[in-house]
Amino acid sequence: MYPYIHLGTLNFDLGPLHFHGPVELGTFGLLLWLAAVCATIVLHLNFARHKVRADALNIVALATVAGVIGAKLWHVMETPRILFAYPAEELLNRAGFAWFGGLLAAILVLLWQGTVRYDGKRTGPMGMLDLAAPAAAIGYGVGRIGCLLSGDGDYGIPTTLPWAVTFPHGLVPTTAYVHPTPVYEFLFAVAVAAWLWREGGKPQPVGWLTGQYLLLSGFGRFLVEFIRINPKILWGMSNAQVAAIGSMVAGAALMVAVHGHRKLGLPEKSSVAGAKPLGA
Repeated sequence: MYPYIHLGTLNFDLGPLHFHGPVELGTFGLLLWLAAVCATIVLHLNFARHKVRADALNIVALATVAGVIGAKLWHVMETPRILFAYPAEELLNRAGFAWFGGLLAAILVLLWQGTVRYDGKRTGPMGMLDLAAPAAAIGYGVGRIGCLLSGDGDYGIPTTLPWAVTFPHGLVPTTAYVHPTPVYEFLFAVAVAAWLWREGGKPQPVGWLTGQYLLLSGFGRFLVEFIRINPKILWGMSNAQVAAIGSMVAGAALMVAVHGHRKLGLPEKSSVAGAKPLGA
């Protein structure tokens, strides 16, 4: 795979400012940008069909930045001894991002965005999460292709399946033929996004789509970890599997809590004037 796209060599010397070396573009960063673009498009379309006048680009940008920071912090805090010994190297390393940390940080930003006034109205925290659920799913899936291209260690265990791949030049190289688990996650995420978009076209209780997203995304991550190379930490499960169980439990609990409530996509007191219910 190709962790970097080489754009040539740059040489300049302006006294204290000087640089001599290759100019590279990281494929993970490039696909992260593409994931944000795809999520923005999906969120914009969801705002449009529910007549919500909000800036999808601004919302996704803030959630993406928070997600990247949260994912990195969660990853480095998994090994605090190494972090304290080599803080700069760990924090600035281009590899190493934990899904659950990014999810939590993005959720917090989206909850806050739901309290911000758009066109004089608010969507409400849970209403914003519902609207963002399909976008989050597609963004996650596209981002996983960045992991595939960079070979950052998110691949699976060795296999003899005909679609197995190697990562001799990846950030975490291997010459063994392994499961391309980022591809599996991409396909699953696309299916989840399609399902959530379809469900968002029906009257749903506020929070129902968010619960489904947490349940489905956690389920997919729990399954794929069985063939990932992540170390096992508890009862034969990886750290990501433990987090995935937490996501599934939270999603199921939220669905139970909101079941039978008003079937509106946005809270009645803070809905945008003229907005349709989720699914209207």
